[in-house]
Amino acid sequence: MAEVTLRRAGQMAYREAVPDEPAELAPVLCVHGFPQSSYVWRHLLPALAESGRRAVAPDLRGFGDSAPDPPGTWERHVEALEWFRQEVGLDRFVLVVHDWGGLIGLRWACDHPEAAVALVISNTGFFPDSEWHDLGKALRTKGQGETLIDSFSRDGLAAILGTLGSRFDDQAVSEYWKALSTEDGRRGILELFRSGDFSKLEPYRGRLTALGVPALIIWGDNEEYTPAEGAHNFAEQLPDARLVFIDDAGHFVFEDAPERCVQEVMDFLEGAGV
Repeated sequence: MAEVTLRRAGQMAYREAVPDEPAELAPVLCVHGFPQSSYVWRHLLPALAESGRRAVAPDLRGFGDSAPDPPGTWERHVEALEWFRQEVGLDRFVLVVHDWGGLIGLRWACDHPEAAVALVISNTGFFPDSEWHDLGKALRTKGQGETLIDSFSRDGLAAILGTLGSRFDDQAVSEYWKALSTEDGRRGILELFRSGDFSKLEPYRGRLTALGVPALIIWGDNEEYTPAEGAHNFAEQLPDARLVFIDDAGHFVFEDAPERCVQEVMDFLEGAGV
């Protein structure tokens, strides 16, 4: 199994797996969501490297081992992703996204249509008519959001994650607690959610389709935050996409069913020839 190495690019930490014998295949950039970090891709990165692809996954600013970079807005994260991909030397690549990583990564991809050669989209939203789930609404509400975010403890996070998935081990909880463990991190999370007005995606209507790249839409069948309609919405926007629902998996599908998710991604990339 290929080794996954934790590296740094400026103030951004990232995990990387590099093949022993590189093939003429596109590298892969994986972007995590809330409250996770690049650790979520721990099963996928080595599999990608074993296939001959360079695989890179940053910790978004304020998550994992990346320091916050106020303001922690949606736009700031998109800018940071562009800085990161230039810093680590990624030109054209496969983009894999989940949760907030989708809102950040897909917005970035539409702003840089020459860069993504294929998309893997998991349990996220990206359309002006999307709606926030109850947790998102609470975090976006002044006063209520502060009370909620300040109430989190590591044990509380572990309990919440335990209700959302069956395979969050102690190390995963420790990794994902990092985003909530500091005052700056908590304030950054509020800034991220409060900048997340779906109306900002109005200028992006049709731009995913215009990318014209192969896509895999992989969704947890027991999703609570972004229901199946979201997956079908992506399928309508990307008519040649492969749509896969994973049984007995929820929002954190790469945690719940890592082996199945990895196999689906690898089969998709092989079939797409990227």
